[in-house]
Amino acid sequence: MCCGDGDCRPLGFLLGLPFAFVSLLLSIIGVIIWIVGLTLTCICPCCLCLTVIVELALELIKAPFHVMEWFTSQIPC
Repeated sequence: MCCGDGDCRPLGFLLGLPFAFVSLLLSIIGVIIWIVGLTLTCICPCCLCLTVIVELALELIKAPFHVMEWFTSQIPC
């Protein structure tokens, strides 16, 4: 264990940075889709397909966190 608790994986963090940057760009697109989808859902609540799009946008927003967690868990300390 390098930091005492076993969660220290700086190499995984550094290798994951470029992928996290791409995920960050996707999350910005997700925010835009989320805002538009949420607005359209408020205007016309009968469109159930818009809620699926809003849920997809929320997953895009969370993408950088998922990528960094995955990279840091793959590379041992």
